[in-house]
Amino acid sequence: MINLLAQLGSRVWMPDNASNYGSEVDGLFYFIYWLCVLMFMMILGWMILFVVRYRKREGYQANKPAPHHSTALELTWSIIPTIVVMGIFYFGFKGFLDMATPPSQAYEIQVIAKKWSWQFVYPNGHVDNNLHVPVDTPIRLVMQSDDVIHSLFIPAFRIKKDAVPGRFTKTWFTATQPGDFNLFCAEYCGQQHSVMKSTVTVHPAGEFEGWLTDAANFLKKMSPAEAGAKIYNLRGCAQCHTSDGQASTGPTFKDLFGREEAMTDGSKLLADEDYIKESILEPGAHIVAGYQNVMPTYKGQLKDSEITALILYFKSISKHFDGTIPTEPLEKDDQAASEQENQSSETTTEGQQ
Repeated sequence: MINLLAQLGSRVWMPDNASNYGSEVDGLFYFIYWLCVLMFMMILGWMILFVVRYRKREGYQANKPAPHHSTALELTWSIIPTIVVMGIFYFGFKGFLDMATPPSQAYEIQVIAKKWSWQFVYPNGHVDNNLHVPVDTPIRLVMQSDDVIHSLFIPAFRIKKDAVPGRFTKTWFTATQPGDFNLFCAEYCGQQHSVMKSTVTVHPAGEFEGWLTDAANFLKKMSPAEAGAKIYNLRGCAQCHTSDGQASTGPTFKDLFGREEAMTDGSKLLADEDYIKESILEPGAHIVAGYQNVMPTYKGQLKDSEITALILYFKSISKHFDGTIPTEPLEKDDQAASEQENQSSETTTEGQQ
């Protein structure tokens, strides 16, 4: 109660506003809220007054008949509420149109929802399971779902939009302050709906571009096993497959590589490189006994180097693999590759001399 009273005048039920149209949403919400409070108190007050004043009393006789009709009163309680409702509709519809009409030069990010993770695809091809945006920049989200209906909900931005299978939906916002904000799925989508959440990171002016370039080049800076672990988390694998041996929706990746797996058709397959790659690109080709065919395909979503990194990560957490895992990045950094090429060229030139 003390915390609630302390917030009066700024916000009561809503989180802090961090988007361009948050104040418009909050203003309409609080107008309706306090109007309802006022009407409730008025109706309750009149009820108490009438109960006390017109209660049945012994020996009391009415001097005149009770009124049964008043045109002025009926017009009053019809016209005034109509004007109020029309005003609410006008401001609500205006706000809806503002939210549904992104600016033409908005920065576009593709959103892929699937059980039970979010994937945000940036113009340079980088994929992240958290949403990163620059401050004070209009952002357009083009959303799709790989399986069932999901709903992207960012409370601090007052934004909620469904991701529907088989079609694209769009929404937009402008983040007005840097920081980290919660992102949830607001449509029940299955067993692990409650864990389908993410973080929106709003970068200060001038920092987003550097983050995006750095994040997109992680294969050039990490060892293959580290890069594979990052992809395992980025691409939503962790939502259905554990890395510590615990049971989940899909088979655990702990000790997967080199293990013989029993299939639903009675056959047995060795989990080697080819098996893992096929399971990523054609997950319905072979189904492990005891599990259902619910995994979406990653065909066209993962590069060969990313699949290789995943395989090397699985090797690093498998007791069945006793080989050596390379430590050099799978992709060469452009600057490092250029320096290496220059050194090689200089060595060749000195040899010819």
